[in-house]
Amino acid sequence: MGKLFDELLPEHEEFIKKQKIFFVGSAPLSDKGHVNISPKGYDVLKILSSTEVTYLDLTGSGNETSAHINENKRITFMFIAFEGPPMILRLYGQGRTILPNDTEWDEFIKYFPTIPGARQILHAKITSVKTSCGFSVPFLSYEGDRETLTKWAEKQGEEKLQTYWKEKNYYSMDGLITPIGQSELKK
Repeated sequence: MGKLFDELLPEHEEFIKKQKIFFVGSAPLSDKGHVNISPKGYDVLKILSSTEVTYLDLTGSGNETSAHINENKRITFMFIAFEGPPMILRLYGQGRTILPNDTEWDEFIKYFPTIPGARQILHAKITSVKTSCGFSVPFLSYEGDRETLTKWAEKQGEEKLQTYWKEKNYYSMDGLITPIGQSELKK
C-alpha cells in the first residue's frame, strides 16, 4: 500500500494543491525534547520543484518548527485526503528559515499572498516522498478559512506583533533559540 519516491511526481503535486490543510512535523535532537506537529491553513504552501517546497509561516503562540530546523534541519510535511479517494502523502526533508531581513526574503515572498502576521518563510529540500493508504481517515468537508488569525494580526499592528514574537517566538518550549530570536539578539 505505501510507496516511497525520491521526488514529487506530477500526481503528488496535484494532490497537494487540492488540500486545504497540511501538517508540519519536527523534533529537537534531544530525546527529552518535544515532538511538534503543527497544522497549517490558508494558501501558504508552494511547490518550487519536485524536490523543493516552501511555506509562509504565520504568527503563532509558539515557534517550534523553526527552532527545530535551526538545530537539526529535519522537517516532515503531511497531507491527508479528507475528500475523494483516500491517501496520505508525506514529504521528508531538510529545512531552513528565511526571515524578512534576510537577503533571500524578496526572492521567496513573491510566491505568497499578503497575509497579516507573516513572520518567516520555511523552505525545504525534499529527500523522500511517501504515500500511504489513508483508509481510516474520515471524510470532512471544507467550509472556509478562519479569519481569526488575520484579524488578530491586523489589530495588533507591526509594533505589537514584534513584542508578541519577543515574548512567544524567540525560544521553543524546550529552550531552543529560534532564528527570530537569534536575529534580534544580533542587533
